Amino acid sequence: MKLLYGVQGTGQGHISRARAMAAALRHYNVEVNWLFSGRPREQLRDMQPFGDFLYRRGLTFVTRAGRLRYLPTLLNNHLPQFLRDVRTLDLGAYDAVVTDFEPVTAWAARRAGIPAIGIGHQYAFTGETPTVAGHWLARLVLQQFAPVSQAIGLHWHPWAGNILPPILDLPARPAVKLNSAAPVIVYLPFEDQAAVTRLLQQFPAQRFHQYAPALTEAQCDNVSRRATSATRFKRDLAGCAGVICNSGFELISECLQWGIPVLTRPLAGQMEQQSNALALQELGYARVVPTLEPSHLQDWLERRQPPPALHFPDVAGRLARWLAEGAHTPAGNLARQLWQDSRVSAGPPPEARTPEARTPDGRTPTARQLGQAAGSVSLTPLFGGGQAWVDNQFRE
Repeated sequence: MKLLYGVQGTGQGHISRARAMAAALRHYNVEVNWLFSGRPREQLRDMQPFGDFLYRRGLTFVTRAGRLRYLPTLLNNHLPQFLRDVRTLDLGAYDAVVTDFEPVTAWAARRAGIPAIGIGHQYAFTGETPTVAGHWLARLVLQQFAPVSQAIGLHWHPWAGNILPPILDLPARPAVKLNSAAPVIVYLPFEDQAAVTRLLQQFPAQRFHQYAPALTEAQCDNVSRRATSATRFKRDLAGCAGVICNSGFELISECLQWGIPVLTRPLAGQMEQQSNALALQELGYARVVPTLEPSHLQDWLERRQPPPALHFPDVAGRLARWLAEGAHTPAGNLARQLWQDSRVSAGPPPEARTPEARTPDGRTPTARQLGQAAGSVSLTPLFGGGQAWVDNQFRE
């Protein structure tokens, strides 16, 4: 069996999922050609698991100062090149096409009349999935960016029948106590990095590891600035005391699996991230703030608590087997089995949930109405650090 697997490279989350799928698919008689798009090829790092992968420019989103910019996004994307890439992508050698929100493979399959399977977080925004209101343009983009004939979503809760638990590129981890004196990881790649460093320096008693693709190695008082590296990032994640990040899906999923406290700020104007923040509020899984103010950070550092005890199964392994067997059985059957094998908290009781999670009339809030989460619920962590284990798992 030969697969073409397209991956949107704009964020690290898609690539992290792809690493997990690449490892799982190697256990089956499946030949996979990977295609990445969405960021310059020279900015794709730690790509060894994908062999001699294909690259196309694709489409991407422009963010400035933590906000998605629609007009620069439109002007920055070279649509004639995208259309040429779609027309010239030869699908004749493949038995199936899979895409994680990658538009060239999705549109090439549609143009050729070939079924495409979408596996990704963006395909989860159906049914009862929490979604902020007022983003009609973003909804349109979400529907048309990488259209597929069969959509399999990934999320933290089975809000719809096509939703699976997260795909995680993580090893198993022993249950040891969280070390509150360890560094906090900060991953805010769409923010002004100098401003982020200045914010963190206001808390000299706390060590921070600040990651972003644009950073070079530097020590700035209590802040270690680090360029993005998949191996080192996972090593730091395994031994950290918390994570401060935007509201992307994959990193927060990893934190939930490992019982790591999260402080998150959704990107302004980004429907997916603001909807993720709403879901985190409703489930009681993380602290959500609308802006990164010193008072927000101070309060979280003083009161941070691990999320409810969660455990997601090996979704990549089950999906790889499903694909290798021809993807003939209904995806809903796979979803039911995976959720049965999950250990997922129902979240805090209604009185502990965020007041802003619904508007006074019971409707889903708009992005403007999306405010801070309520205080964290104190629960015993399931997963924690352990330096010897960390060093063994993440050797370069």
